[in-house]
Amino acid sequence: MSKSSLIYFIPFLFIFSFSNAQIKGSEEGLNAITEQVVKSQLEFLASDWTEGREMGTKGAYIASDYIKSMFKLYGLHPAGDNINYTPNRYEKLLGAKSDKRASYFQNFSVIKYQPSMNQKLSLIVGNNKQDKIFNFNYKTDFFVKPNDVNQEAKAQVVFVGYGIKQDEFDYNDFKGKNIKGKIIIRLAGYPGHLDSTSTSFKKFNSQSLKDLKKLKNKVAKEQGAIAIIEVNTSRNVALNWANNTPFRQNLPMFEGDTPIVWNYSYSYTSPKDQISRNLPFFEVTTRVANEILASSKIDLNSFEKEFASNINHIVAKLKNVHIKYKTEVISERLNIRNVLGVIEGEDTENVVVVGAHYDHLGKYGGYIWNGADDNASGTVGIMTIAKACMATGIKPKRTIIFAAWTGEERGLFGSRHFVKNFNDKNISVALNYDMISRDSDWDQDGNKVSMIYTKAYEKIASVTKTHNINKNLGLNINYAPMDKPIGGSDNSSFAEKDIPVFWFFIGSHEDYHKPSDHFEKANWKKFTNIIKLGFLNVWEFANSSNGIE
Repeated sequence: MSKSSLIYFIPFLFIFSFSNAQIKGSEEGLNAITEQVVKSQLEFLASDWTEGREMGTKGAYIASDYIKSMFKLYGLHPAGDNINYTPNRYEKLLGAKSDKRASYFQNFSVIKYQPSMNQKLSLIVGNNKQDKIFNFNYKTDFFVKPNDVNQEAKAQVVFVGYGIKQDEFDYNDFKGKNIKGKIIIRLAGYPGHLDSTSTSFKKFNSQSLKDLKKLKNKVAKEQGAIAIIEVNTSRNVALNWANNTPFRQNLPMFEGDTPIVWNYSYSYTSPKDQISRNLPFFEVTTRVANEILASSKIDLNSFEKEFASNINHIVAKLKNVHIKYKTEVISERLNIRNVLGVIEGEDTENVVVVGAHYDHLGKYGGYIWNGADDNASGTVGIMTIAKACMATGIKPKRTIIFAAWTGEERGLFGSRHFVKNFNDKNISVALNYDMISRDSDWDQDGNKVSMIYTKAYEKIASVTKTHNINKNLGLNINYAPMDKPIGGSDNSSFAEKDIPVFWFFIGSHEDYHKPSDHFEKANWKKFTNIIKLGFLNVWEFANSSNGIE
């Protein structure tokens, strides 16, 4: 599950009327789902041999080969890329010819990058004849989140207050300012964010600072800025840039004399046909900001206090002030792959997708983020449902695609690539499994699980409740209907395209995103029953004449 996950669990009560008629083959399928089957798969997938399954690494390739072998063992057909096949000499003698054959892998690329130490930021004040130049130092005066390619530019600077444009608040920091082709300098946060008693705070504090920052960056790009400079007057951001770490790193996930470099030290992006237009983002110290704003006579502290009580759009003129920057990144292209298997139904145009991400955070500094719950557990879930569907011995009415996604942890790369390139099929519903093997911090009885689903399709909830009761699975299900279940996991890739989804999730726990997320901590009974419930739902939706309608 992605680090940025934020799920709100909403208790849901409903009255339902649903036929209890058993779908043919469901009992045979259930009998194929046992704790022993679940344990044996999880033990290998979350073992040290797969080295945390970080996308593009040897461990991920080992894991994907294992998943492919399980799909083949259970009898699924390959549903990945068509690859060129050339027969060997013996096969040619028997009459075999070159052709294209389907594989179990859907291959694509990402770019992995991180800032180098060679970053430059200069302030130029003057009229070319008598320029005054300040060359600032990286991680002393500024920090930068660069684009995924090296860039350099020189442009005029425009002060835009907080850099907010929100029509619902009748507020626009860009009013009367032309920032096209220019670099903006802005304050972090929003008017009044430092004073909870202020009128401005009451107006703007309904949104998180993280979401607001994303919105501010989006608006700056839309307005035509080429780079963003931000200053935070409420905290000393430079404390995060210091190189001298006293004593030792002594954190729950690791100890060491130097900070560990791990998965989240890097950024990832999908290579496109055009260079990304994301803006370089510079954080600067207040002394740098004050120097940039010197000609405007703006005092940042006074500015923030005034805006807390009286929002008044100030047009600050920066006379003959330019910024020159050069950003540099160290990048590499990684080939990564989803694993796709299919059970063809009588109707090959209507598809049920059963998916889970198999990647996790990898191996760094001698530590392995095994990711047993996150998300070897979900991957075991889809493999076991595949086994159960084949055990029915029945061809379903609708086609079922089983998908092990890569790259979820760093941006839902696998599921987004699949959805983008799956235009010729009609996906009627998608199941997402992400973290289904543990007892979370809020589960004292060892039977709780949440199901987040598309609110418009109440049959998803009613079918789930019926199966849980009729098969005595004993799960305490927290139903969380959402208009558009976006956020947290690969369900987002489908929900963004208005494809109905349902997602089983047990919640967070003390080992989330830590090397201590090991397979032996699973609640095997609960884990197995969640898989059984997923199978019953999938088999129902794949065979019902109305699907989820």
